Amino acid sequence: MTYIYAHRGASKYAPENTMSSFKRALEMKADGIELDVQLTKDKVPVIIHDETVKRTTDGKGFVSEFTYKQLQNLDAGKWFSKHFTGERIPSLEEFLIWMKQTKLLLNIELKNTIIPYFGMEKIICDLVEQHKLKNRVIYSSFNHYSLQELKKIDPTVEIAPLYSSGLYQPWNYVNSLSTDCVHPHWKTLHPAILKGFRDCRIKVRPYTVNDPKKMRWLFDQKVEALITDVPDIARSVLDGSLVVKPSVIGNVFHKINPKSYL
Repeated sequence: MTYIYAHRGASKYAPENTMSSFKRALEMKADGIELDVQLTKDKVPVIIHDETVKRTTDGKGFVSEFTYKQLQNLDAGKWFSKHFTGERIPSLEEFLIWMKQTKLLLNIELKNTIIPYFGMEKIICDLVEQHKLKNRVIYSSFNHYSLQELKKIDPTVEIAPLYSSGLYQPWNYVNSLSTDCVHPHWKTLHPAILKGFRDCRIKVRPYTVNDPKKMRWLFDQKVEALITDVPDIARSVLDGSLVVKPSVIGNVFHKINPKSYL
C-alpha cells in the first residue's frame, strides 16, 4: 500500500496549512498530513510555510517577529478565497489536539533552512511526546543538520531528508544520516534511482505529485507514500476509480546506462 499525504493539507481546495485545509484532506481520505512549522517570537511552533506572513495572510513581517497572540490577529484565509475569510494560522499544538481524534499520520517539516530557530527541534519533539503521537510522526527538513539534532534528542524518531537535486547514489547519503526514509522531489526519481533505494530498503515518499499519470507510475513502483496537493485525485488513481496510463518519470534516463547510477 502507498500512503497519501496531503501537502499542507488539501491545499488546492483550501488555504494551505490551515485547519480548513487539514479537515478537507481528512474528508478526501488522505492517510496523512504534511505541514510546515516555524517558531514565533515567544517560541510557539506555528504552521506556516514561508518565513514571512506576506504571501498567505493580510500581514507583513517575519513570523519570528510576531508573538503567537499577535499572529492570531492575521487573516490566513481570504487571500485564497473570500469563503475562508477569518481563517487563522494554527499552532502545532492546536493541530495535534485535533489530530488525536483521527487516525491520520503526520509529516512535520521543520522550516529552518533560512532562519535557524535555535532549540526548535526539542520544542517540537517535546510537544509531540506530550500528546503521545510520536509513533505517527515523521520529521523532514531540507536542513539535514537539524534532522541529526532530532536524532540526538531522541534516536528513535523517524527522520526523512528532503532534497530536490540529482544526488549521486542518494541511498548512500540517506544511510549516512542513520535513517531509512527519504523525501525527494519526484523529478529526481527514475527506475535506476528507485532500484537503488529498494535495494537498500529505504522508504521513498516523493513530493509534490499532482499529475495523475505520474501518480500511477509511482504507485506501480510501490513507493512508501506520495505527498500531493490533491489527495482526492491520488485516492481515485490508487483505488482505480480514475483510470490513467502511467507516465514514466524522466524518460530521458532510459537512454542512459542504469549501471552508471548504481
